[in-house]
Amino acid sequence: MSKTHLLRLPLSADDVAAIHAGDLVYLDGDIVVTIGLPTHQRMIDCAEQGVPLPVDLQEGAFLHLSSYNRESDTPSGYEALYMNPTTSTRYTAYMPKLIRAYRLRVIGGKGGLDLESAKAMQEVGCIYLSFLGGGATLLAQSIKEVVSVHWEDYISQFRLVTLRVEGLGPATVGIDAHGQSLYDDIKATALERLPAILEELDRTRLQKTP
Repeated sequence: MSKTHLLRLPLSADDVAAIHAGDLVYLDGDIVVTIGLPTHQRMIDCAEQGVPLPVDLQEGAFLHLSSYNRESDTPSGYEALYMNPTTSTRYTAYMPKLIRAYRLRVIGGKGGLDLESAKAMQEVGCIYLSFLGGGATLLAQSIKEVVSVHWEDYISQFRLVTLRVEGLGPATVGIDAHGQSLYDDIKATALERLPAILEELDRTRLQKTP
């Protein structure tokens, strides 16, 4: 039976181990977000060259959430206008390296990640959270403040942004730290049903043939 977790970031390995695929999660604390492909590569370059990121991402939460942050009279100089998930599969070439380099505890977006990412997650103790697509209004309500904005040479959505959130969710645990993946389960079910579907299509086609 699935459980609901209210998680206070940062998380320990034991915290993550207690969470399973199919559980629901709400997050409190600081998250780092970006949807930039060049941002992901830049993060990998920093790790490989031994250059610290401008934010401390070790054992942190890194999410594929698009955010637009305009300049404002706040401590960080910015306020967030929205936050919305993007498809994580766009980043499959980068995520195994990022997960291992920064020993991430939480990653997320929508659409899941591949087997190599799931292996890296199992190695370091990390979960993948699936957020509701098109849930910008709901997700944005959880933003308490923009903590920092880095790499301002990129457009807003590609920058490395730290947001403080409260009750961010609900998100479904799509992949857990034990190697269980809802996406693999769905794929297996679809493959099991494929022969019957093809047979039905053939039968329908024959019935329509004059």
